[in-house]
Amino acid sequence: MAAIELEGLTKEYGEVLANDDVTFDVERGEIFGYLGPNGAGKTTTIRTLLGLLSPTAGTARVLGQVITDEGQLLEAKRRLGYLPDDPAFDETATGREALELHASIKGDARSEELLELFDPPLDREIREYSRGNVQKLGLVATFMHDPDLVILDEPTSGLDPLLQQRFNEFVRAERDQGLTVFFSSHILSEVRKLCDRVGIIRDGRLVTVEPVESLLDRSGKFVRIHAAESIPKQAFEIDGVHDLEADAGTGPSGGTEYVFTFTGDVNELLERLRQYRLLDLSLEEAPLEEVFMRFYDGEVRDSDTDSDGANRVVAGGTGGDDDV
Repeated sequence: MAAIELEGLTKEYGEVLANDDVTFDVERGEIFGYLGPNGAGKTTTIRTLLGLLSPTAGTARVLGQVITDEGQLLEAKRRLGYLPDDPAFDETATGREALELHASIKGDARSEELLELFDPPLDREIREYSRGNVQKLGLVATFMHDPDLVILDEPTSGLDPLLQQRFNEFVRAERDQGLTVFFSSHILSEVRKLCDRVGIIRDGRLVTVEPVESLLDRSGKFVRIHAAESIPKQAFEIDGVHDLEADAGTGPSGGTEYVFTFTGDVNELLERLRQYRLLDLSLEEAPLEEVFMRFYDGEVRDSDTDSDGANRVVAGGTGGDDDV
């Protein structure tokens, strides 16, 4: 039995369909990334799975329990860890007092280990915490009772690169021990490092569910060619060449540099170019952002780089909640 099962899950806000007939499973013992820009429907799905929202139509099960049955949902929550995108604690309490409260409610099997790993300042009041320290405390609270399933909404928000790496290593190790992880993220590099499979949601509708490697194959290769002389544009008119750019005199020895994304047969490309004198040719795996550009048909308006160096996709969405 899957850890999470959604069948036709639908949530309406007036005329807005925040989730529209969403159907997929998350298998036990996998890391599943749920992707999409703000407004796409991610947080609505998470809140519905947790019983914080009632579905307009469709069904879902979490750890085998029906989410619309209060007793069954309570049973599932005993084995569930949840980290919202903006963790909230009593700001007048210290971090230690907050964790003691969580322990009294759901138990504490692992806080000592987790505190050593994430190291929030326990003896300071939470109102003095930075965003990153709140996130660290939230991670400890999420995993301290040793859950079977964790649902994470933007889990590394506010963490510095070292803590992000530590979190990634921790989650992979937990997955290897049988933990199921379902997380929403904008950070595509994080998804690429962590996920076994991903689901992409757009305007409330599920676009695809597939292994990360399949998405990377679909995005093709990033090609950079340095030619001794100009290559006619017609030479690049073959299936799979996208977003061709040419800059004369930009190579290390003059000549012309060509940059493009290629999703076709590399052998065909090389055969087409063999008559030209190439000084250098490199092929790299295209960034996962290319997948979004294809799934969103050019609707992705911008790709910002945050202060932590992570690429985030920014696009307009349907609304319905503050981060879907």
